[in-house]
Amino acid sequence: MPRPLNPAALSHFGFLLLPNYSMIAVANAIEALRMANRCAGRAVYRWSLHAVGEAPVTASNGLSLGAVTAPESGPAPDILFVCGGLDVRSAVGRPVLAALRRAARAGTPLGALCTGTFALAAAGLLDEYRCAVHWEDMPAMRAEFPDIELVNELFVLDRNRLTCTGGTGPLDMMLALIEARLGRNVAEHVRAIFVLDRIRPSAERQPLDKDDRGHAGQPMLARAMVMIEARLGEKQILGEIAGELGISLRQLQRLFRAHVGESPAAFIRARRLKRAQGMLQSLRVPVTDVAMACGFGSSTHFASAYHDYFGHPPRAERRPGGIA
Repeated sequence: MPRPLNPAALSHFGFLLLPNYSMIAVANAIEALRMANRCAGRAVYRWSLHAVGEAPVTASNGLSLGAVTAPESGPAPDILFVCGGLDVRSAVGRPVLAALRRAARAGTPLGALCTGTFALAAAGLLDEYRCAVHWEDMPAMRAEFPDIELVNELFVLDRNRLTCTGGTGPLDMMLALIEARLGRNVAEHVRAIFVLDRIRPSAERQPLDKDDRGHAGQPMLARAMVMIEARLGEKQILGEIAGELGISLRQLQRLFRAHVGESPAAFIRARRLKRAQGMLQSLRVPVTDVAMACGFGSSTHFASAYHDYFGHPPRAERRPGGIA
């Protein structure tokens, strides 16, 4: 059994930068540590940047960070975060996978920011772990890595793995780690300096898209959407969802029409097709498998619905590069 990670013991954070990594995710993580040192009045935390192969590594915004070394150079960090971003599949070659496996064998706890979760999964280092990844990549990763429990949470600590979504999610994660080591007052001081309205807990859901974000004032509707998202691969789900919400199917239909402007069936169809689009763009699996994974009974029905919704057939989505 791997030894559980103690958040209060972390002081040296390593960041393994993959090509096209998300600068905002890395910057949020590092800036939280820098500000914690300032608020504590001493150098509690330090960080190091690493790369496999040539350095510096260019982020997805075209910028790069300096002082990058190989993962094996210098003392091992208390935790090594893999930092991903756009087109992560092409960034995760054999050298990166080998470096991650060496770190795991050496007993270094591993984490991930944004699509860095894909790198750990591809290395076989997340099997039977709960983990987080940016919501855009959840459908493709669920299909490719069935032994991983992907959850729609901002960040997840499971034993010796700490995975986090992109964007501002790493800032929330670091605030939680700062609180574990330095206490709530220091974490709140960092929050206030960064002009954040609150510290979000790890289990807080990611907003999936504009449909999900727009209904925060309708908790019943928000719960229904979460349940729909989790069951898109199942055929008949509306009756079960209404029952679990404690309302009738007619009440559920009225709720959607009043606040979404369409029936729940139409909403589910659109969500299934959008998930299918992401899988087609990210995975090299047969179209029939995508259709079944997204709750369509046949590839013919799927192709017809897809063309009606997007204006082109499913096969037109095939493009090089893998997960973006």
